[in-house]
Amino acid sequence: MKFSRKRVLVTGGAGFLGSHLCERLLADGNDVLCVDNYFTSRKQNIELLIKIPKFEAIRHDVTFPLYVEVDEIYNLACPASPIHYQFDPVQTTKTSVVGAVNMLGLAKRVKAKIFQASTSEIYGEPQVHPQTELYFGNVNTLGPRACYDEGKRVAETLFFDYHRQHGVEIKVARIFNTYGPNMHPQDGRVVSNFILQALRGNPITLYGDGSQTRSFCFVSDLIEGFVRLMGTDASVTGPINLGNPHEITIRELAERIIALTNSSSTLAFEPLPQDDPTQRCPDIGLARKTLDWEPTVSLEDGLARTIAYFQKFVA
Repeated sequence: MKFSRKRVLVTGGAGFLGSHLCERLLADGNDVLCVDNYFTSRKQNIELLIKIPKFEAIRHDVTFPLYVEVDEIYNLACPASPIHYQFDPVQTTKTSVVGAVNMLGLAKRVKAKIFQASTSEIYGEPQVHPQTELYFGNVNTLGPRACYDEGKRVAETLFFDYHRQHGVEIKVARIFNTYGPNMHPQDGRVVSNFILQALRGNPITLYGDGSQTRSFCFVSDLIEGFVRLMGTDASVTGPINLGNPHEITIRELAERIIALTNSSSTLAFEPLPQDDPTQRCPDIGLARKTLDWEPTVSLEDGLARTIAYFQKFVA
């Protein structure tokens, strides 16, 4: 299969998703410019890519304007786990909102196609299940998660306003829970937490009674969805849900990880955090129809690959 060589900017390119996206774009023959301020990203994620001539990395915060010449922009810059985005909620909101303004302004100036990494968190505590793109959500605008949820909602608004007002070609993906190698070991997300606790034989921390559900998509499947969405014609803007439609309870996830790691860990229960959704599962009918996309990596296979990655963090 032949690919046209493009100059592609990836903000948040040293992060979990961004590093995988950069690797994929390079494999497809593109020149890749990775922009990151390393607030939650890790240079280790891109250390092998730096040796590739078509890859370039710049330390930059997207809340400040950036002047480069590119053909496509993937805007992934933003802390994405509660422990990180709640550490500095004002900066989180600024990254989503001001960062979107700056990247959309760049796309407008250079006539680049631009992709927004939105999130399933815009649905809040959903009253519709599974969540479709037509659902407007149920978000607490005053809670500790609002900096992320509302920041991403405003970013979507900006993307569609730039599209309508200025003719910017946009692609918006709403990302559901994703996991895999290059996750930050201290990001506080459920998969990385459970794996590290299991590998160390520590009690596995569940919040509430563990009956809340999530659906987990392996990172390579998600990146395939990104690339397919960006490759659609200008009439396809999104938003499009990208995630795995197969639900699992948090308790069942913990038990599977204990089994896969042969761990002696027990389960420990803590109070449920404020505004933590009880259900999260995508309806991916639109992705199937528009992108011919759906996840292909099983949970067992994906967890095995992720466990192998996290082995190096355990003494």
